[in-house]
Amino acid sequence: MEINNIKLQWLGHDGFCLITKDNKVIYIDPYKIAEVHHKKNDAQIVLISHNHFDHLSVEDLRHIINENTKIIAASECLEKLNQEGFKNVKGVEPGQTIDERGVNIEIVPAYNINKNFHPKDDRKVGFIITFDKDLRIYHSGDTDKIPEMSEFKSDIALVPVSGVYVMTAEEAADAVNNLLKPSKLTIPMHYGSIVGSRDDAIKFKKLVKNCPVEILAQE
Repeated sequence: MEINNIKLQWLGHDGFCLITKDNKVIYIDPYKIAEVHHKKNDAQIVLISHNHFDHLSVEDLRHIINENTKIIAASECLEKLNQEGFKNVKGVEPGQTIDERGVNIEIVPAYNINKNFHPKDDRKVGFIITFDKDLRIYHSGDTDKIPEMSEFKSDIALVPVSGVYVMTAEEAADAVNNLLKPSKLTIPMHYGSIVGSRDDAIKFKKLVKNCPVEILAQE
C-alpha cells in the first residue's frame, strides 16, 4: 500500500519494508522474506527490535544489506551482529531519538506485562519513524499493551495480534482504541508464521473502533 508517498510492504510476521518517494529503503525485522527480496541488497536502513531469531535473522539480513546499510538494533542484538561480521551497526535503547539519513527514529519500549518472553529489563524496543514531519509510523516490536503507548503519537500503528508471545487480538484492539489512537490507520502483524493466523487479524479489525484497519497481503 502507499500513503503520503511512502510505500509500505508487509514482509510477513513482524517484517516490513518502507520505501520513500526519494527511494530510501528501510527494512524492519525481516524474517523469512519472500524470494522476490532475495539478493536485493537494497536497504539503506535496517531496524531490529530485539534478538529473537524471528526478528534478528542473519540469513534474511544478508539478502538485504549492502556495504552502506546502517543497522539500528536493540543493544542486546550487538553481540550476535558483531559475531556474524555485520558492519555499520548502532545499538539503541528505549528513550533515544536518532536521525539517520534524514529519517527521524524514536526508540520506544517493548515488553511483556503478563508473560516472560520479553522482559522489560531486556530493553527490547519498538520504533516510531517520522518522514518529512508529516507521517509517523509506529512499529511496536514484540510487546503487550503497555502504559507508555499513550505517549506514542502516530499516524500508522503496526501492532502484533497473535497472542502467546505478544498481545492477543482483543488486547491489541484495546491498545489501539484507548492508548495508541493512530490518526490514519492500523495494521496487524505477528501472525501467520510462528504463531497466530489471519483469523486473529480479522478479529482485530472487527474490534478496532477509532481508525481504519488494513490487513495486508504478504509481499
